[in-house]
Amino acid sequence: MGLNLAIVGATGLVGAEFLRVLEQRELPIDSIRLLASDRSAGRKLRFKGIDLEVEETTQDSFGGVDVALFSAGADISKYFSPIAVSAGAVVIDNSSAFRMDAEVPLVVPEVNPEDIRLSNGIIANPNCSTIQMVVALNPLHSVNPIKRIIVSTYQAVSGTGAAGVDELAEQIAVLADGREGEVKANTYPSQIAFNAMPFVEGFLDNDYTVEEWKMLQETRKIFHEPDLPVVATCVRVPVYTSHGESVNIELTRAMSSQEARDILARAPGVSVQDNPSENLFPLPLLAAGTDDVFVGRIREDVSHPSGLAMWIVADNLRKGAALNAVQIAEKIVK
Repeated sequence: MGLNLAIVGATGLVGAEFLRVLEQRELPIDSIRLLASDRSAGRKLRFKGIDLEVEETTQDSFGGVDVALFSAGADISKYFSPIAVSAGAVVIDNSSAFRMDAEVPLVVPEVNPEDIRLSNGIIANPNCSTIQMVVALNPLHSVNPIKRIIVSTYQAVSGTGAAGVDELAEQIAVLADGREGEVKANTYPSQIAFNAMPFVEGFLDNDYTVEEWKMLQETRKIFHEPDLPVVATCVRVPVYTSHGESVNIELTRAMSSQEARDILARAPGVSVQDNPSENLFPLPLLAAGTDDVFVGRIREDVSHPSGLAMWIVADNLRKGAALNAVQIAEKIVK
């Protein structure tokens, strides 16, 4: 017997990725209901060779639904998630709406699957940049507790949604045509094409961005380490898909880079690509469309006796969003 699924935000980038991931995985499905705004109602999306019609999300959309995958923004999640739970569905929410709610588990299946049992109907999917970092760090943290994390991210424009992807494409086209004076920046505060912008979401009163603060808070919650020192600098770069992260960790005891490679090579969901002599290291271009978190450039930190440095890459739409949510659903079924 399969699940009756609903996808809220089915016409967005993550919604489309939900459908691709579900086609490739073995989650038993009896039916899928595609939900979006009234503007998208009536559109047809293809799933396993069948055209499914998108419906407007309403209070009556969740009858008979077992699991609802949400990726339509925090406001939609806050309004419709309790309605879906009241109708009997388990909600797996990809927005920021419930991530730091003490009553809602924040889950990465490779790291803290046991927290799923704490759910009262809603399970939060972490931020994309947090997910890939904790998947790579948890195997090390489990054998040699991490005492501090310093991370700088290089985040793809698809993290902003279709608007970010379209803006980069349009700017590249304008610049390639020699029309520099006609570049328009609407989604971002400055030109993103051929640029790097240390601005991912807005600034807080402490001068950190929302994204940087998410990484601190979410990592602590997932690891159950409320005082773990974490500092992040998040940068948007002109890459369409896959986030890169430069991560430095301070461990409880010294660990060689080879020991770290051996541990990560055995870790679920992690793929080690680390051979400097052959210029082998993770690349966002090659990570796009794949499921693993790729780790390379693993080396001992010459500035600290128990430090390691590494480079982490993953597809932000898959493991950073849709795949992680589907993996949570698979755990629920099991």
